[in-house]
Amino acid sequence: MKMTSTAGALALAVIAGGAWFYGQEQGQVAGPEFTLPMAANAQEASAPAAEEAEEYVVQDMVLGAEDAPVTVIEYASYTCPHCATFHENVFKDVKANYIDTGKVKFVYREVYFDKFGMWGSMIARCGDDTNRFFGITDMLFKTQGTWARAGSEAAIADELRKVGRLAGLGNEQLDACLTDGGKLRALVGWYKENAEEHGIDSTPSFIINGEKVSNMNYADFSAYLDEQLAAAE
Repeated sequence: MKMTSTAGALALAVIAGGAWFYGQEQGQVAGPEFTLPMAANAQEASAPAAEEAEEYVVQDMVLGAEDAPVTVIEYASYTCPHCATFHENVFKDVKANYIDTGKVKFVYREVYFDKFGMWGSMIARCGDDTNRFFGITDMLFKTQGTWARAGSEAAIADELRKVGRLAGLGNEQLDACLTDGGKLRALVGWYKENAEEHGIDSTPSFIINGEKVSNMNYADFSAYLDEQLAAAE
């Protein structure tokens, strides 16, 4: 999925509750105002006290050995169909053959194209449990066609809560996560810094041992990882 604006502009639009649309030609839904699903008003949700925003430190979600010779950072949006396809057709084999075997350290970083992807991130990070995060991420991609196209904002929020409940989260915990304005602002700032650092303008994108690469099928991804592993010996 291709970005249509700079990361800085996105961050401003998110915090201000502005418009953010993305490619209809790729079968993606539009995300009008970026507000929290249960907020009384957008201004209240998007402008918490500065000290509240500083309290939340964003945690990188990581799989694999810390000392693995190859590090893969994936940048993906929960509402990106290409990201869902990658996780369905490529990631499971990368995990089995490279991450679980200690060859690759895998870092997942969310990209926020729209408020619905942001809501998905708030659900996935509810409690900041790494195992649960990746479990919810898997469910969000597998059911993307259902929750992202549920219709109204309320319906999408309800579908996301269903995913959270399947992952063992309670209603009160989910509601608290979805209305955490400080966490939202911290995540947007974190995303903005990451996107600018690595020049992320489409999803999925990958930083492999410091080099930016685009989406690939498993055969090409595997071959690239093997090259990196050989170079690291």
